[in-house]
Amino acid sequence: MNKVDPWSVSEVKDYGKLLEEFGMSSIEEYKKRFDSFHYIRRGIIFGHRDLGKIVKALDGKKPFAMMTGLMPSGRFHLGHKMVADEIIWFQSLGAETFICAADVESYLMRDISFENARETALEEYLANYIALGLSEKKLHFWFQSDYINPYYRLRDMCSKRVTFNELKAIYGELTPGKITSALTQAADILHPQLDVFGGPKPTVVPVGADQDPHIRLTRDIASRLSADRAGCRDFDCIPPSATYHKFMSGLTGGKMSSSDPKSYIALREDPASASKKVLSAKTGGRETFEEQKKKGGQPESCSVYELYLYHLVKDDLELSKIYHECGGGEIMCGECKKRCAKMMSDLLSEHQRKIPSALKRAQKLIGKT
Repeated sequence: MNKVDPWSVSEVKDYGKLLEEFGMSSIEEYKKRFDSFHYIRRGIIFGHRDLGKIVKALDGKKPFAMMTGLMPSGRFHLGHKMVADEIIWFQSLGAETFICAADVESYLMRDISFENARETALEEYLANYIALGLSEKKLHFWFQSDYINPYYRLRDMCSKRVTFNELKAIYGELTPGKITSALTQAADILHPQLDVFGGPKPTVVPVGADQDPHIRLTRDIASRLSADRAGCRDFDCIPPSATYHKFMSGLTGGKMSSSDPKSYIALREDPASASKKVLSAKTGGRETFEEQKKKGGQPESCSVYELYLYHLVKDDLELSKIYHECGGGEIMCGECKKRCAKMMSDLLSEHQRKIPSALKRAQKLIGKT
């Protein structure tokens, strides 16, 4: 199995094997229920843990929360947009929304100052979230380094309900920074259930598979915190649910990485620059024109097709047409790239028109934290 954890991710080829290895459940059983969301309909969200609790809350018109975090360490790119789209979708279902800026983790694990993390969270993340459609209604936003006292008490309580050996089994090699980061993440995930936010409620965390160690740890801690000990509980809470999405491929092949600007497209990037990246992207095309006409392209291993699949084409019939044109050798990679580059340029231009207003709203929101 490839290495997949919060601090290092190798390219994942087999998500079915990942489900089995990590003990996740397939999203298949919920595809009909949530087929209006293309990430679920197309299998981009491939797995979950305990999503039934969220479905039960929806069916019973009961409150539920959506919690996620952002690492303020670089430019907001299409990989990050996936999480934003999921946040906005859960918001549309009625979730009370909790978003954490992991400035403590970025300081401990990536040596980013708190000042720089705050600026990045505002200008690269919150502003883009709002421009994409995030509503400030029923929204809670915080920095790990600067929050309410019950949150820090909860983090300390989490540390009592896990052993060093358990942390080592989940995360492998440990440092003091990793331990602090993991326990802070557990408090992030569980704190929507504090009394100040209305007490216990189902909570879903939309993440990539690399964050599953945090989910597993938090679910174990939650069960222990809420266990009855002689009529007393540390903290009455419900183990969190989670959904897991696939990783986007990098434009240059391999995985998309924030440390390699050529591998990603940032949402505040110059549209002309983004178009050039698309035109230079690795495709699933054959080596020669004749071979492409005869055998067809390979859209399932094409970073350009992924742009259509994940972000650019919402209509399934249109997407199917692109897929079959490529696979049937009816279209060459150059023509397909030009079409994709135009669509990407249009998407970025439209999005960036919303940024000035979104930035003002983000500044106002951060001013309240």
